[in-house]
Amino acid sequence: MPRRGSSRTRWIASVGAALTTAALLAGASAAGATPSPATAPATGPGLVTDSGAARTHEVEYFDGPGGHPRHTHVPADAPAGVARHQTSTTGAAVDATVTAVQETGPVTGRLDLVVMGDGYTAAQQADFRADAQATIDAVFAVEPYASYRGLFNIWLVDTASAESGVSGDPTADAVKDTALSSYFFCDGIERLLCVDEAKVTAHANQAPASDIVFVIANSTKYGGAGYTFSPPPPGASYRGIATMSSDHAKSYLIGAHELGHSIGELADEYQYAGYGAYPYPSSASTNISTSADLGTSKWYRWVGEQDPTGSPIGTYEGGDYYETGVYRPTDTSLMRTLASTEFNQVGREAMIKGFYTHADAVTSTVPTGRRVGPTQPLTVRLAPVSGLAGLNLTWYVDGKQVPRATGDLSVTPAELGATRSGQRVTATATDTTAAVRDPAVRTATTNSLTWRVR
Repeated sequence: MPRRGSSRTRWIASVGAALTTAALLAGASAAGATPSPATAPATGPGLVTDSGAARTHEVEYFDGPGGHPRHTHVPADAPAGVARHQTSTTGAAVDATVTAVQETGPVTGRLDLVVMGDGYTAAQQADFRADAQATIDAVFAVEPYASYRGLFNIWLVDTASAESGVSGDPTADAVKDTALSSYFFCDGIERLLCVDEAKVTAHANQAPASDIVFVIANSTKYGGAGYTFSPPPPGASYRGIATMSSDHAKSYLIGAHELGHSIGELADEYQYAGYGAYPYPSSASTNISTSADLGTSKWYRWVGEQDPTGSPIGTYEGGDYYETGVYRPTDTSLMRTLASTEFNQVGREAMIKGFYTHADAVTSTVPTGRRVGPTQPLTVRLAPVSGLAGLNLTWYVDGKQVPRATGDLSVTPAELGATRSGQRVTATATDTTAAVRDPAVRTATTNSLTWRVR
């Protein structure tokens, strides 16, 4: 019996206070400081707070390519020193050119990634598009993005700036007039690259839909930042922003890590010195367990397998910011350090579940909301997934499978034997990937479309 498709909320599930914020930064910083054990877990990374009239947002950044992360609060709006030199300091409506890098299906059935640049003049838009394509290709070379790229629509939004480059490059006193007010030395941290959220929203809203936003700053200075929102910022639909400089080979990892949080709901797998024992009875994150027992850990189905990250899957103490009493699946991973460019198997499985939570493997231009005639073609489209993924398409009439139609992309109800008024015809796509072992996740990889015969 096929699982009946349910309506899907068009946003990426945010990570709760027990999880981490979705943000990365690689680059040297003398100003960053580790949050105190007494405050960081309680505030919950990614939360927006109000300080008088100023909104702030907590982000995470790295003090080196393989360094330990830090947290800090950054302003939602461009600071006065940057804003006073801007042509526009508001998030007013804009008129920007939007280009589809790839459009594999309807926005209601896809994850929508919006990529925009900052510090590129009107004459440099070709440079932006080249930099954006390079970043996208690098992110989607990482598994499981590589195999499931077909579940994404990707949109480029041209954001022409008055001046080339971004504020804070090369020094803190350098100020540029740019479309999104990107600036280094955010919160006094040289490599922390922040943006004006209202301006990002105004440009993201030009795309047909936005779930995650990448901002690529026109700069040779290595830096970046990332944000997770719950709920989205005022007037926005996206749940995450990742900023990154254009000219560094590792900057794409900011986006790859960001999506790990916002799509897979993965926790960070690192710990802070001095945090001590894990204070919670459990974690909502798939990749964090409070049990060291290999047979009862959340990933017991994977235990003993050699992992793409280089270590066997087991229980490694330390994670979700704490040193003891909490465990991660592998010695390292992309959710632990930028020194790793791979998700572990547990992370991959969570990501695949996230993909299918917010995107559909099977779609159709034939509406399911009104009845169809017995001879009307029911044509469906399978998402163009590959690699790890393997889609199986089956057809049902009133819950009974019609084996001869397996794999057919277009049928009529009559061909399936559905000729009576009120009969239900269902197309079901299931991903048979070996990267999923949890039966609950396997169920999540299945989605269906159902029509009634008139």
